[in-house]
Amino acid sequence: MYRFIASDLDGTLLDEHHAVNALTAQTLQQLEAQGLRFALATGRHYLDVKGIRDALGISAYLISSNGARVHDPDNRLIHSSNLDPAIVRQIAQPEFAAGTILNFYLDDAWLIDQPYQYLLDLHADSGLHYQIEALHQHDGAGVGKVLYIADHAHLLTVEAKLHQALGDSAYITFSADNCLEVMAPGVSKGHALRLVLDELGISTADCLAFGDGQNDIELLQTAGHPRVMANAHPRLASQLPQAATVASNVESGVALHLRQLFAL
Repeated sequence: MYRFIASDLDGTLLDEHHAVNALTAQTLQQLEAQGLRFALATGRHYLDVKGIRDALGISAYLISSNGARVHDPDNRLIHSSNLDPAIVRQIAQPEFAAGTILNFYLDDAWLIDQPYQYLLDLHADSGLHYQIEALHQHDGAGVGKVLYIADHAHLLTVEAKLHQALGDSAYITFSADNCLEVMAPGVSKGHALRLVLDELGISTADCLAFGDGQNDIELLQTAGHPRVMANAHPRLASQLPQAATVASNVESGVALHLRQLFAL
């Protein structure tokens, strides 16, 4: 029995333009009318995801910043986890941040250390804008996520440095090849999904989940019915060899799979 659907956004529920298409919105609205509940699980900022939920036209829990923040359908904050400020200050220094575009996600702000027009274009629909600050001088308080943007080869070296320096004191993952993210230990989309399901009294066995990236591993491992996108990162697919594969996000794979599964 399926009672709950959790989905990643970029590379999964959203199309190749990082937008909601009509088929996907219609499909989720039809399922909501049948009593299904939803969570949108993403590395994006909460303020950004609210606009995507509006475009979908459904009531959904929002798991943002890879699980560092969880809001209910009425925008009530039900979970928050920040990095240790000392760690934020440490990893904002050039030893780690040189050669990257550095971002901090706070409750009501998105901070960045330099202009980057592509990010503004990506968030045009939600209207979310960054603030430029000297992040190496930030006190580190209230930061739910640190994001480094650079080419993948460089980020692999940053990832290795972070693991060596931080060990188990942070959760480190890629949301895309050019996006390396750091959250507090224990944070993940999977942990956040369990919090939501517990609040609703729904078993993980009744949960269907979709993902494509390395930051979706815990989400899909938590759900009783994981689905891997055809365009998924090889690391994700290798971690979940038992999971069924659905068509890519370009083909509206989530919507097509749901329409077949629920005979819409």
